[in-house]
Amino acid sequence: MFAKDVFLSLLLQIVFTVGIIVIFGLLISLCNRAFYSNFKRHGITVCYITGFIGTPVHELSHALFCLIFGHRIVEMKLFQVSSSDGTLGYVTHTYNKRNIYQNIGNFFIGIAPILVIAAIMFVIAYFLLPSFTDTLHTLPATIEEVQFVPLVKNIWEIIKSFFSLIGTWQWWVFLIIGLFLCLHMTLSTEDIKGAWSGFITLVILLLVVDLILEAIGAAVLTSFTSAFMSIGGYLLAIMLISLIISLLYLLISVPFRFILK
Repeated sequence: MFAKDVFLSLLLQIVFTVGIIVIFGLLISLCNRAFYSNFKRHGITVCYITGFIGTPVHELSHALFCLIFGHRIVEMKLFQVSSSDGTLGYVTHTYNKRNIYQNIGNFFIGIAPILVIAAIMFVIAYFLLPSFTDTLHTLPATIEEVQFVPLVKNIWEIIKSFFSLIGTWQWWVFLIIGLFLCLHMTLSTEDIKGAWSGFITLVILLLVVDLILEAIGAAVLTSFTSAFMSIGGYLLAIMLISLIISLLYLLISVPFRFILK
C-alpha cells in the first residue's frame, strides 16, 4: 500500500505538470510549424513579424529561470534578424553540474517559455475574460476528483466558456495577443535537450520527497499531490486555450498556402 500510494502520487504529479507541458507543447509546436509553412518562402518574414514580440518574451523566460536557479548567463540575444541559421534569439548559460538544485534548473530553464507564456496568457485572460477564468476551478484539484468522463466534460465546458465570449472586443484582443505569444511557445532542440538533462534529477527528487511525506502521513502526501494537481489544472486550461489559438491561426493561414507562390 505504501509503495502504491507513492507511485500513484508521483505519477499524478508528473502527468499534471510535465505531461501537460510535453503533450500540449508538442501539439502547439506542430501547429506553429505548419502555420509558418503555409506562408512558404514568406514564412520567415511572418516569423520575424510575430517574433518581434514573441521572441524577447521567449528568451527572457529562459533568462528568468536561469536567475531563479542560480545559473550564470554568459550571453543573451533577445531578437535578431540576421542569423545565418534562422535563430531569432538565444540565452547561453553555465552552471555547477554537481549542484542538484542547478541541475533541476535545467528542466525549468528549458521549458521556461511554455510556463511563462502560459502564465502571461492566464493573467491577460484574468483581466480581459474574467468569466472564462472563473470556469477553471471546475478542473480536478484532488486525487479523488480524477475521473476521465467528468474531466472531459469540464474541459468541454471551459472551451464553450471561451468561445461564448467571441462577440466581445476583449476576446479578439486576447486572440491577437495570443498570435504573438503562442506562436513562440515552441521549444528549440537545445531547449528540449536542456530540459531533459534536468528531468531525471527532478523525478528522483520528487520520489524522495514523496517517500518522506508518505512516511510522515498519507494525508500529507495527498495534500502535496493535490497542490500539484490544482496548479496543473490551471496549466491544462491555459495550454488548451493556447492550442486552440494556434489551431485558429493555422486555419487562417491555410488559404495563403494556395495564394502565395
